[in-house]
Amino acid sequence: MTPPPPGALRALLASSEGTSGPDAAAIDAFIADHQFPLVEGPRVTFIWRGEAEGVRLQHWLFGLESSNPFERVVGTDFWWITVELRRRSRVEYKFLVEHGGDHRELVGDPFNPNLAHDPFGANSVCHTDGYVEPDWIEPSDEARKGEIIEHQVQSHALGGTRRVQVYRPARFRTLRGYPLLIAHDGADYLRFSAMKTVLDNLIHRLEIPPMIVALVDPGDRLTEYADDPRHATFLATELLPMLQKTYPVSDRPADRGLLGASFGAVASLSCAWRHPGLFGKLLLQSGSFAFTDIGESRRGPAFDPVVRFVNAFRDAPGKPADKVFLSCGIYESLIYENRSLVPMLQSTGMGVKFEERRDGHNWENWRDGMRTGLTWLFPGPLWLIYE
Repeated sequence: MTPPPPGALRALLASSEGTSGPDAAAIDAFIADHQFPLVEGPRVTFIWRGEAEGVRLQHWLFGLESSNPFERVVGTDFWWITVELRRRSRVEYKFLVEHGGDHRELVGDPFNPNLAHDPFGANSVCHTDGYVEPDWIEPSDEARKGEIIEHQVQSHALGGTRRVQVYRPARFRTLRGYPLLIAHDGADYLRFSAMKTVLDNLIHRLEIPPMIVALVDPGDRLTEYADDPRHATFLATELLPMLQKTYPVSDRPADRGLLGASFGAVASLSCAWRHPGLFGKLLLQSGSFAFTDIGESRRGPAFDPVVRFVNAFRDAPGKPADKVFLSCGIYESLIYENRSLVPMLQSTGMGVKFEERRDGHNWENWRDGMRTGLTWLFPGPLWLIYE
């Protein structure tokens, strides 16, 4: 059931009771006087203006109806819907506008300039009460800038050449033993999660140490990241030696880590499991850790190799790393699998930290969780004082 309109909208609707609806001037004034979505406590109101057969709110919140109909104010071209959302939430959404017959279009919210981008385009973004966008995601004039260096790495395991972008911190020294992090989907982390800016700022603030970050990208992502032994071989026996030869990285496994989101998290865990003791730290964001404890996987054939891997890992996890930081959004369908993995990881003797965020399966969720994960796995001198 749609919640009743909150105070501001209710006043507009009440002003026209007994008439054919509020006039255009009243609607114009209401829109001009408010920011949208209109957040009033736990209630969030979205609006649409224009002729249509119907308008629906499309969102990516697991556990709630993903498509919710707007109500049209009689006698007008003004549409509204109010939903209840938890405080400190960040929600990505679109509007599905129905023009009759099969003519539908999925559009951003024209009254909301806040957008999030991903490889498929852009979504409108709603922030509920209490959500604060981190200040360390924005470029800082005070933070010295690292640089991105591109390499072409020949891989016999994968058959071909792979581009690897390497983040080199400011004040780089050739004789220093830097911690090393290898990030899956590196170009997407740079473009959609402000990875370089995050690293520059956290290093400047002394919250993490200066570090080398290798940003790798897949060929066939759904194949290579789904426990493909060739990918693990590439990381362990081709990329890592190349990085050790080219950059002054620490030779201690405890100073090496793997990062990935979604299928990239599967690839990170798979590599560490296939090469135990090589990478001491794992940062796994919204891992696609599907398994079959609750029946056959319903996620489609792309997940079949993932299911086989996660089932095998749960049966014999060993101790692939020393520390694992695991995170997932509460609005993701993967939240059950990630929660279920925590006690099993803890049983291996690895240090485990798990964080749930009020967000979905998207790059800005992973961006917002980067500071907590990096500082726990790679604490800088200032963070050690805080701890």
